[in-house]
Amino acid sequence: MAFEETDLYPPVKSFFEAQGYEVKAEVNTCDVVAVNTQGETVIVELKKGFNLDLILQGVERLSLVDNVYIAAGFSGKIAKGSIWHKRRRGILKLCRRLGLGLMMVRLYASNPGKVDILLDPSPYKPRINSRKSARLKEEFKARVGDPNTGGATRAKIVTAYRQSAIKCAQLLATSGPLRARDVRDQAGVEKASLILRDNHYGWFERIDRGIYQLTDFGKTDISLYDELTPPDISLYDELTPPDAG
Repeated sequence: MAFEETDLYPPVKSFFEAQGYEVKAEVNTCDVVAVNTQGETVIVELKKGFNLDLILQGVERLSLVDNVYIAAGFSGKIAKGSIWHKRRRGILKLCRRLGLGLMMVRLYASNPGKVDILLDPSPYKPRINSRKSARLKEEFKARVGDPNTGGATRAKIVTAYRQSAIKCAQLLATSGPLRARDVRDQAGVEKASLILRDNHYGWFERIDRGIYQLTDFGKTDISLYDELTPPDISLYDELTPPDAG
């Protein structure tokens, strides 16, 4: 079902009128303005689907009133490849941070349309995720040097955990098979036994109880990190979770 932006207005108007608002369209460039008997004013900006322009318009309207909704229209079933399906959580989070309300207007050929309120306008009160914040600070402290380039999207990220694995692998590459505790002591990597056992990168293999050697893949892969490994890498404490690269 093809529709125009103006098709969103009737269901939005009816929605607010049912709550006792007087509603008018295109008031000083605002798509929808609703005012109740207490004088509370609501502005709604309309668009065919979610996009950046809709969000920017909503932010602009916040300079006029506190209660601003952005409304996106959809007809029929929402495609799995749509921005809404792909970025639903991110869109809600962004609107919440900006203090914008969010509504979805579903249009059907058989009825005037349905308005779903996904988020009401409210002042954003950020809450720090203490667990993630602690992991961020620990990773920063544990990482030796600055081995990555900011903005990289396709390169393997060298984390503190990967630096620990590199140190273990470089030792095995020069010494041959070793017991896990010897790797720990000689490489200066406190959690060497866990790194060798978990083998997240496919670099290590156990050849006997507690004894590990470097795989052929490991020999090739760690050569890519020779210039990234500083001499004092043993000074940091490793983080348990590996990077996803």
